[in-house]
This record gives sequence, C-alpha cells and structure tokens, in this order.
Amino acid sequence: MISRLSPLCLVLVVTCVGSNAKSDSPKHTPVSLGPGPQLFIDDHLIEQQSFLQRTVNNPKRRPQPVIPGGDTYRISQPFVSVVRDARKGIFRMWYEVPVADHRTSHVAYTESRNGISWPPPKVLPNYFRDKDYTHACRLSVVDHGPDWPVPNKRFVMAVDSQIRSGTRVAYVRIFTSADGLDWTLLTNKPGIAHNNDITSLHWDPIRKQYIAIASQVIAGITGLARVPHQSESKDLINWSPKRQIIQPSLAPIEMYARNLNDGTTQFYGMSGIVVRGELMIGLVKVLQDHLNATPGKTAAEMGSPGRAYAGFGYTVLAWSRDGHTWQRDHEPFIPRNRVPGTFDYAMSWGDAQVITDQETLIYYGGYKRGHKVNRTKERQLGLARMPRDRYVSRLAGPNFGRLLTKPLVLTARSLTVNANVRGEGRVRLLDSRRKPLDGFGWIEFKGDSIEHKIDWRSRLTSVSGKVVHLEFQLKDSQLFGFDLH
Repeated sequence: MISRLSPLCLVLVVTCVGSNAKSDSPKHTPVSLGPGPQLFIDDHLIEQQSFLQRTVNNPKRRPQPVIPGGDTYRISQPFVSVVRDARKGIFRMWYEVPVADHRTSHVAYTESRNGISWPPPKVLPNYFRDKDYTHACRLSVVDHGPDWPVPNKRFVMAVDSQIRSGTRVAYVRIFTSADGLDWTLLTNKPGIAHNNDITSLHWDPIRKQYIAIASQVIAGITGLARVPHQSESKDLINWSPKRQIIQPSLAPIEMYARNLNDGTTQFYGMSGIVVRGELMIGLVKVLQDHLNATPGKTAAEMGSPGRAYAGFGYTVLAWSRDGHTWQRDHEPFIPRNRVPGTFDYAMSWGDAQVITDQETLIYYGGYKRGHKVNRTKERQLGLARMPRDRYVSRLAGPNFGRLLTKPLVLTARSLTVNANVRGEGRVRLLDSRRKPLDGFGWIEFKGDSIEHKIDWRSRLTSVSGKVVHLEFQLKDSQLFGFDLH
C-alpha cells in the first residue's frame, strides 16, 4: 500500500521537487548507458522520486511441481541448473540424484521443449567420484553457448566434493564438456575449500570472469550459521580468496524491535545469477532453522527425529553492479507457500533463472514439511514465472508519482518502457539543467507491456554523447525499468 502523507510532508515533497530545477540541485556523475535493460531494482539510476513505493514483485508459481521427486525422478537436493538452448529450442536440466544411503550421489540430466514438462532423467556416468573424494553433489552448470571459442569447454560444471578423510572439508571441483553429457575433470588441483555443501558457479560476461559462490558455516548469534562466500577466476584454476558477501545487516536489538529475526537468519546459498544490463541478479536461499515450519509441532512430529527444529525457508533477491559487492532484500521474492500440505509449504528456495523473449522463469526447490525432512522423497522442483525483468517496481497510486533519473549519457537508437499502466503513464527527456528538450516531450503509454515503444519527434541518436535525464510520471501504475536498443 502507498503511505499517506501529512500536509507537512506534502509541502516538503513539493519544495524538494521545486528546488531540483535550480542550480543548487544535487550533482551526480553522468551514468553512461548502452543497449540493454535498465531496471529500477535499486536506486542507482534514480536522482529523485515522489509518491512512488518500491515493491518486490512476486512471480506467479505453478501449483504443481515440474520435477515431482519420488522413485521416478529421485531428486535428492533440489539444487539444479537449467539453461535454454535457443538454437535447438530446448531447455536442459542437471540435478543430483541419490545413490544407496544418500551419502553418495550421481548427476541426472533431462530436457524439455517448454520448460514445464520434463521426462524422467537419465543418470550420467559417475565422472565425479575418484579415490580422493567420496561423493559429488550440489552441482552447478554454466553453458557458454554454441559459439564459445573453446568447444570442449562450452559447458562448465562446479561440483561440491567431500574428501575421503571423513572431515567436513569439501572442495569445489571443475569439470568441462562439449555437449553437457560427457564430462572431464579440468585439473587435479584442489579448488575452493569450504566446510559446507552448497555451491554455485556463474559466468560474468561484463568482467569476463567466473564467479563461484560456496556456502561456509561460521559462528552466528545463536550458534553456527551458513553464509555465502564468493571467489573469482579467469581460468577456473586459480581463484581469489573467498570472502563473505551476504550477512545479517541489523544489530540484535534492532532486528527484534522490527520483528525481522535477522540475527538468527541463515543464508544457505546464492544461485541462479543472471545478468541484465549492468546488473547481476541472484537468488538467496534464506533459512530460518531456529523455528519449525509447522507451528505447534516438534521436529520429530514433522518427520525429523533427533533435531531441535525442522525449519523453513524462502528466497530473496540480491544484486550487484560490480560483480564484487552485493545488496539483498529482506522482503521475500519467492515466499514459502503458506497452504499446509503443498509441496512447497516449508521451503521455496530459488535455484535457476532462465530469461526468454517474454518471460523470466525461476526454478525453485520445494520442501513439504521442513528442512532435512525425508530429503529423498519429498523434495521437489517448482516453477515460478513473471513477465521479463519484473523483479521490482516503482508503484504509483491514485496520486501522480514522479521519477527523475540521474544524469545519463545514452548510446542507443530507441527506448522502450517496461510498465503496467492501469491509469496514466508518460515519459520525456530533459537536458543537463533539467529543462525539457525540444523534440523529446511527453510521450504517453498505457496498458501492460514489457516494451512500451516510445516514439519521440526527434531521434534518440541526436542526443548521443550528451547529458540528459529521463522523467517519468505515473498514476495507478507499476514502472519496472526501460530498455535501450
């Protein structure tokens, strides 16, 4: 809901808006933008806004899982990789299946035409076990695409492997493949060492480097806690020292006052990273393992004897503009399903994102009863969907809201706006002094579209290299971002 402003607040807002037209307006270094989406997930591009509320947009989940688990699909840990091969018109999926006592595992593979209907997988030969490592799990796959200059390394898989010594120490090992089916160990040199079991691997096309995120157990406020650590590499062999990237942000007294439980929150891992414009967007698995998923029941009653709790989890967004530092939301992006008995009642943990022309598909792990409850039978894979790039909106209510960007230098031929306009929406260009630019006056857009086309009288190329501002005005609308083409 949009908060109501008192008359005093209204005066302050109006005064602030008026002052921005003067010479004493805040000074910002111009932001250079080339082709691609520009999203209002954070305030990086925003100089000022009024009567707008930042709102996390929950994707619409499919009621039934796409990988149902059980004896046919045998999903052990719903930590999966999904990629789309646009050239072949298929979706490809890799995930972990249990073997014998669950202390070992294999890699399963399946593919789909629509990303929804998946046939039972085939289990790949166990390339991932050897004399030094007991098992392979928590896999993560990068597909560089058919035009990758090194064909036999088109696919890269990070595998979490525990050493046979019986200690908790595990290593992230790297395998490569030309087809995603036959895999070869890249090097015998141990990779990133850590003490937990969750790993994800991603390619950063902006900085031309790999990013590995491994879960590490550290001392938390109420005991041991899992947190993601990140390392980078250019060659998949030599990695930077790992460092913690996500952590509780509030002091204990503040978090309890705000009822956020932040100090006891664990971050099981971060995966599913996609690059949209200059933004890297990831999915953080939040775990509340100090509470039971079903209130009023013990862990034993929920099917996890010997544990104090059978916790619950959900997914929040995280983002980075430099590939190094990350910000995260507190508000769930994929909340747990609050309907008892559903496959994702206890957990909704995001794993993979696939961007299509029109949609963002998010594959997530669903747990029915709680953390570590019947892990080989009840864990299933769900699918949530939303129109492309609609992670976060700037929501305008019945009063006109206004958003003014920081000074921008645009290199593009055209501009489209990603917005759902139930009331009114319009956009114009201002010059460096925040004065209207001739030929770039108000253009109205209405309806729900990820690509509202903006046709100004003048060509956008005529302001290439010049400092400009975009100004939006909205009423009863959601503004998600804009695209440069």
